[in-house]
Amino acid sequence: MFLITRLSRHKQPFSSTPLPLQRYSTSSSSKLHDYYSFKPPPSLSPQSPNPSPSNFGNRKEKKKKKPPYCPPSSLDRTAVKTIHSDLPFDFRHSYTESSSAVRPIGLREPKYSPFGPDRLDRAWTGVSAPVVDPKVESLDGVQDPKLEEKRRMMREKIQGAPLTGAERKILVDRCHRKKTKRQINLGRDGLTHNMLNDIHNHWRHDEAVRIRCMGVPTVDMKNVCTQLEDKTFGKIIQRHGGTIVLYRGRNYNQKKRPVIPLMLWKPHEPVYPRLIKTTIDGLSIEETKQMRKRGLAVPALTKLAKNGYYSNLVPMVRDAFLVNELVRIDCQGLERKDYKKIGCKLRELVPCILVTFDKEQIVVWRGIDYKPPEDERLFGDREIFDDTESNTICGEENHSW
Repeated sequence: MFLITRLSRHKQPFSSTPLPLQRYSTSSSSKLHDYYSFKPPPSLSPQSPNPSPSNFGNRKEKKKKKPPYCPPSSLDRTAVKTIHSDLPFDFRHSYTESSSAVRPIGLREPKYSPFGPDRLDRAWTGVSAPVVDPKVESLDGVQDPKLEEKRRMMREKIQGAPLTGAERKILVDRCHRKKTKRQINLGRDGLTHNMLNDIHNHWRHDEAVRIRCMGVPTVDMKNVCTQLEDKTFGKIIQRHGGTIVLYRGRNYNQKKRPVIPLMLWKPHEPVYPRLIKTTIDGLSIEETKQMRKRGLAVPALTKLAKNGYYSNLVPMVRDAFLVNELVRIDCQGLERKDYKKIGCKLRELVPCILVTFDKEQIVVWRGIDYKPPEDERLFGDREIFDDTESNTICGEENHSW
């Protein structure tokens, strides 16, 4: 009994308290680190029972979100530098449909540059951006006579030696519609300023580019060809109808191509004098009314198709004036501004007097003292190519594409 009582005294009562952390902590006598390279997490460390955020320094911080992309605004005058161009001619929206000889009588809006505010070092006059005087205030800037010589020297330097017949034939064959689909379409606005940049972009891939002319500009193809060579410093090596092949030149360097600032929008056309007057010069009011009635009753000389090729229209009107004094041209389906441009071209090229544009018709009168003009070749001042296979003379081809 004495023995049992003594053992009961030394018996420890049962306790539900958790085991101390020292059993799980690493010590010098623990072999886990030696055999398994075990490292306890910071949460089980007795020195720091409450881990602080500094213990998680190895975690990667969240990346900051990038600000959304904001494209440059056309109204921002500080982000874009002023563009300078050494091209020796005035910048216009269209070089074939606007003439520097015709002075407008007013503007439809204030002089606001189509290149954007303060993006070009040339002042916009409402019609053009002259190259000479940056502070010109008139509608038509006075052009420096030295620019023609500078333009001619630049073109001769780029063109180099003339092409041989075999070289020209290879370039023309490469621009055939069956060989390539690259083409520039010249429409109702004619040779526009932004089209110059398109031509130089095509010249990056090939030495020649095919240009197809349609609509109003084809009435005066001589002017289209002249402006193409003058503004691009290239050379036309073939013309068949409204299709033109424009060669860039032997010494053309794409890295040194001219700087062509692009127009961001089409400028408003200025106000020009009226084409149709109330009374025709030399006639009374009653005679003018009777002439308009007779003109609308005359059989139509031809009917113009929309976006057609009108190069034969001027010689047709000249031949018709040999028989009749009034000529009517049917323009049904064309927009009014298109057949107004055609009538303006006929007045300058035939020449003739415009009578009316009523009922989508162009009626022209040959005048009292009409003298038929002498026959003029379309490309009389151009070089004659010796090519027996294609039989090409002065840019006019006898073979079809």
